[in-house]
Amino acid sequence: MSDTNKAEKILIVGAGQMGTGIAHAFALAGYPVALVDQSQDALDLSISKIKSILAGGVRLKKVSQADADRAIRLITRSQDLESSARGADLVIETASEKIAIKHEIVRVVDAVVSATAVIATNTSALGITEIAAASTHPGRVIGMHFFNPVHIMKLVEIIPGLMTDQATTDKVAAWCKVIEKTSTVVKDSPGFVTTRMSVMLGNEAMYMLAEGLASAEDIDTSFRLGFSHPMGPLELGDLTGWDTRLSVLKYLHKTLGEKFRPCPLIIKMVESGRFGRKVGHGVYNYADDGSKIPGSGLKDSL
Repeated sequence: MSDTNKAEKILIVGAGQMGTGIAHAFALAGYPVALVDQSQDALDLSISKIKSILAGGVRLKKVSQADADRAIRLITRSQDLESSARGADLVIETASEKIAIKHEIVRVVDAVVSATAVIATNTSALGITEIAAASTHPGRVIGMHFFNPVHIMKLVEIIPGLMTDQATTDKVAAWCKVIEKTSTVVKDSPGFVTTRMSVMLGNEAMYMLAEGLASAEDIDTSFRLGFSHPMGPLELGDLTGWDTRLSVLKYLHKTLGEKFRPCPLIIKMVESGRFGRKVGHGVYNYADDGSKIPGSGLKDSL
């Protein structure tokens, strides 16, 4: 694969936060992108968000209007995974962190893409080797772990599975370079590098909040200013979604042991529907435009 071959077709499965960001990145780089989701509403919302991101780039003079217009034209939407997968050179699935769902996507895609196509998963915790078991060609399955928001975050973790070919790893590294991301290569282990560190930090911050050690605002401020983090761990959990965080923590607790036991406050938040920014309330409450409402942080419990 040439690192400048923009004729290659990119298929993104899932039109949520991550799928939206990844579709934007490849389309802006000049690739034809097929965005697939079972929900037409999700697809429409995704395109709306991509247009908003591009408009922001134009206002900041980081993107030309011509490039923004081209990016939108390069994205097609569909609810039909099988037909959209035909002719795809790179497939990136961004479905929920459930192995059965990821296996089904891999099986459908595997049956129709070419022998040289790469199937990547954006999982933040699940095993790549386990996901690749659904493919008849596990050598072409790999992890591409992007970070939210994709248009700002520069890192992509590349995770080869046990059977992943070196050629697959090389192709993915080249794609990352073209979309202006820095890639690292990480062994196939639960949570990889970044997720293990991030969820442990967020889990401990929630224990601190539950214990009344400090307010949510002060915990986040301490991490932003004390360690130069762009967001505090509670703000980041609200952005990621505590339902997603809880699912990952449960998996890491099961696979890596007691140090990843979920804080009971996270469980209570998820049970009460306080998933985070996407629903308007998590540790903090959010306005309709997604901005955090000052002084709205949980004190110590629900």
